[in-house]
Amino acid sequence: MCRSFRPDPVAPDLVDHLVDLASRAPSAGKTQGWHLVVLEGDQTDRFWRHAFPVERRAGFTWPGLFTAPVILLPFADPSAYVARYSEPDKARTGLGAGPDAWPTPYWTVDASMSVMTLLLAAEDAGLGALFFAVFNGEREVRVELGVPDGQQLLGAVALGWPSPDAQSGVSATRMRRSPSQIIHRDGW
Repeated sequence: MCRSFRPDPVAPDLVDHLVDLASRAPSAGKTQGWHLVVLEGDQTDRFWRHAFPVERRAGFTWPGLFTAPVILLPFADPSAYVARYSEPDKARTGLGAGPDAWPTPYWTVDASMSVMTLLLAAEDAGLGALFFAVFNGEREVRVELGVPDGQQLLGAVALGWPSPDAQSGVSATRMRRSPSQIIHRDGW
């Protein structure tokens, strides 16, 4: 995950290519119920001014984050899954009854897999990317960008060309869990 970016723009056709690759991620019923608000250049301030206002940026550990030329806001759409599973080939599942009928919110799962695919594609293209939570200003961002009600914001992705001084966070120094710490063969 990259936390410092050069301000150089990312070509819109490269962003489109990354999104095209992300659209190939697994999707329940091939619903593909996710949307992406893309803010480029000066438009990124429409996100930052609410999520991380200028007066709070002094002393921030990664000031190069604010120079990312692209901010992506991925949204999952529960209603798309309810509608898809109301169609004749899926109706017998009962999942078209509403979001509460789903034991697992596949709109979140599918949108998350799409974002992960996009992050991997960005890395493969030589770009830097950082997925992060939107802890502040979500309501204001939604209003600013005209996001319809019912859309689940997963977080935000800063995207751009890595700065030569890009640093990893402290968490990157933690040891990765081994397969033996993760796998529970034949049961828990």
